[in-house]
Amino acid sequence: MRRKIFIIGVACLMVVLASMTVNAQDQQRKVTPVKPKTNKVLTPPKGTDEKIIQQYLTGDTAQARAQERKDSLAKIYPHYPKLTEFSLGLGFGDALMMAFGQKYASFDLSATLNMWNRFQSVLVVGLGRAKNMPDDMNFTYVGKLSPFFKIGANYNFLYKNEPQYQLYAGVRLGYSTFKYDVDDVSVSNPYWGELETYYLRGLSSNALWGEFLAGLKVGLFSNFSLGWEVKFHGIFKEKKSDSGKPWFIPGYGTRNGNWAFGISLYYTIPLSRDRWPVKEDKKRGNKKTTNNPPVVPPVK
Repeated sequence: MRRKIFIIGVACLMVVLASMTVNAQDQQRKVTPVKPKTNKVLTPPKGTDEKIIQQYLTGDTAQARAQERKDSLAKIYPHYPKLTEFSLGLGFGDALMMAFGQKYASFDLSATLNMWNRFQSVLVVGLGRAKNMPDDMNFTYVGKLSPFFKIGANYNFLYKNEPQYQLYAGVRLGYSTFKYDVDDVSVSNPYWGELETYYLRGLSSNALWGEFLAGLKVGLFSNFSLGWEVKFHGIFKEKKSDSGKPWFIPGYGTRNGNWAFGISLYYTIPLSRDRWPVKEDKKRGNKKTTNNPPVVPPVK
């Protein structure tokens, strides 16, 4: 009897142990394994700057990648130095128009200081003259060769590109002091029925005006560039003589026109070599200079 009870007890114990083993296996299958933390250092891309490599080695991968992206953008969109270049310009638009019958002209020399390839300060000096008999008028206007001055600034919208290609808008403040003659003034005398002629010589005046302009500049060869400008201008103040207001103002044009067009030839003197990076030509084994900023592939 005791043997039977012992056997039954052992059998029950084995059943209980087997049941506990099955439940433990089921619970183990439901547990998601946790991935252990790792301090593995990622390998930096080939050609990476030494400072960025040190960041990789210290395990600061996120900061290293951020610095790589920043450096790549700086090379694709270069930040030019404060004093980028200095340009001298010769304006000859009126000279071309005189070939098509224009009776007045202004010739100028300009000096432009380009800063960060974005902001430009401009100084213009020149001479203007005129000789014309206006339509339906009874006189001949002779504008003596007289000086004019302009000062202003430009904003280059293509500041991310090479300085030899620019699209800009600007403002100018101009001033001129000049002399002129009004000759062959024909006046009819109703009493005698005769035509009398007068000459008004040595008249003088001065004028102050402002301009808004838009311009385009493209590189030709070497350091030479060609530029076009469209101007809208208006007179602020002028001196009026006893005979009336002058017909022509040097540097401005005729007083009855608000629009003007200009063409200039520029010679540029670079003030920094930072925008001409030197590349190693591995195939030829020598150094070469390029005007194009290096393009770095984006960091993955």
